[in-house]
Amino acid sequence: MGWSMAKLVILLAGMPGAGKSVVSSLAKDMGIPVVSMGDIVREETERRGLEPSMANMLRVADELRRVYGPHAIALLTLKKLRDISTCIIIVDGVRSIEEVEYFKQNLDCEVMILAIHASPRTRFERLIKRGRPDDPKSWDEFRKRDMKELAWGLGNVIALADIMVVNEGKLEEFISTVRNILRQVLRQWCT
Repeated sequence: MGWSMAKLVILLAGMPGAGKSVVSSLAKDMGIPVVSMGDIVREETERRGLEPSMANMLRVADELRRVYGPHAIALLTLKKLRDISTCIIIVDGVRSIEEVEYFKQNLDCEVMILAIHASPRTRFERLIKRGRPDDPKSWDEFRKRDMKELAWGLGNVIALADIMVVNEGKLEEFISTVRNILRQVLRQWCT
C-alpha cells in the first residue's frame, strides 16, 4: 500500500455536465478539500503553451495516458494529495477503472466512488450555458467528447459507483441530496 493522511478519498465520477462541479463546490463550502483531475490536464495543457480548448485538452489527456499508462492522470493527481491533511478528500473527475485501482493501490485509506448521472440532453444544455473554454460548442463536439470519455472507461466507473445520484431535477433538489450525502459521510468518517 501507499500513503494518505485522509481516512476516506471520494472519487467523483460523471459525464461532462452531470453536476460534478456543483458537488465539488458544495464540498469546499463544507470544508472538504477537492482536487480536480481536469485541472491537472488544464495545467499540463497550459504548461505546453496550448489554448485550453476541448480538442487540446483531449489531445493532452490522451498523450499523458499513452506516455504514463491509463492511470496517468491519477498518478499526477496523487502528487497533489500529498499536501492535504484532512479526514476526507474528494478527487473530482476520475475517468477509468485503472485510475480507481491506482488510487486504491497507492492510498492507505478507504476509497469510495460517488457518481453523478444526467441525460445527454440535460448535460449538453448545461455545458452550453456554462461556456468553459474546453466545453463543447455543438452537439457533434458534445457527442465526440462523450465517446472519448466512454472510451477511457468512464461508463465502467459510473456503473461500479458506491453511491449514485441522478441529477435531472431542480438544482435545489440536487444540492439538498448531495449536501445530505456529504453530511452523512462527514459524520461517519470524521467524528
